[in-house]
Amino acid sequence: MSEKMEKIIEEVKKVIVGKDEVLRQVLYTILAGGHILFEDNPGLAKTLIVRSFAQTLGCDFKRVQFTPDLLPSDITGAYIYNRRTGDFEFLKGPVFTNILLADEINRSPPKTQAALLEAMQEKQVTVEGETYKLEEPFVVIATQNPIEYEGTYPLPEAQLDRFLVKLKVGYPSKEDEIEILRRRILWKRDEIPLNRVVTKEDILEMRKKVENVFVDNDVMDYMVRIARATRTHTQVEVGASPRGTIALLKLSRARALVYGRDYVVPDDVKSVTRIALVHRIILKPEPWIRGVRPEDVLEDILKKVPVPKV
Repeated sequence: MSEKMEKIIEEVKKVIVGKDEVLRQVLYTILAGGHILFEDNPGLAKTLIVRSFAQTLGCDFKRVQFTPDLLPSDITGAYIYNRRTGDFEFLKGPVFTNILLADEINRSPPKTQAALLEAMQEKQVTVEGETYKLEEPFVVIATQNPIEYEGTYPLPEAQLDRFLVKLKVGYPSKEDEIEILRRRILWKRDEIPLNRVVTKEDILEMRKKVENVFVDNDVMDYMVRIARATRTHTQVEVGASPRGTIALLKLSRARALVYGRDYVVPDDVKSVTRIALVHRIILKPEPWIRGVRPEDVLEDILKKVPVPKV
């Protein structure tokens, strides 16, 4: 199973240079059945990463550009009158796909953002009292720009909590950026099509494998102590909820499977703590003003919470 997962990463690496850990984090989240929020500067290949995974995983892919005039029905779909039949027919929106890219999600009003909530949580859409199930796998990958706040609508904490992880891509190193230019010259075009490595059915089978990964009681205790430490930390106003602890569990099991193990080790938990909890804690005003980041708090917690010997 880990060999097949490694092939997925290797295929995506044909177009994404020097971001192996980010690619693995995306794969962990997809296998754990969660959704992803990318928050980073423009031009760092966030959209390319999403499209590349969709091609490699053999999944249907749709992209929605969130704008201030975007309506909920533009995402979920709406009933359209058919003059030939005299009936109203449901026209499915872009949410009916496997991987949905919600680009710049914070540029649309809260009502439109909320249109995704039911789809993300319940894997279904309700329009005019009728409920439509979404096809599995279903993953929402949203992006937002951290440097522009004018004309934006910050996601409320309840909706942030629906995302299993919050990721950053970051700028490439000098060597990686040179390699990007080399590949662009070689391809003679901006993008190249990738090969499908697995099918939708394979992904669902992998998810079943994740659910069978063993977690020792001491490792579960470690997860809980990390989450509880966010609630008592002196610089934190609101700590991670039990949903955050469950996120640690899901991602740790997925990471173990990707690395070819059927059991979780403490390093799995430490590796996914930042991406699982960084968007689930709210700092107190004073440390926030001083420039303390949630990532700093989580690093401090990981240093202080004893690691179990398993």
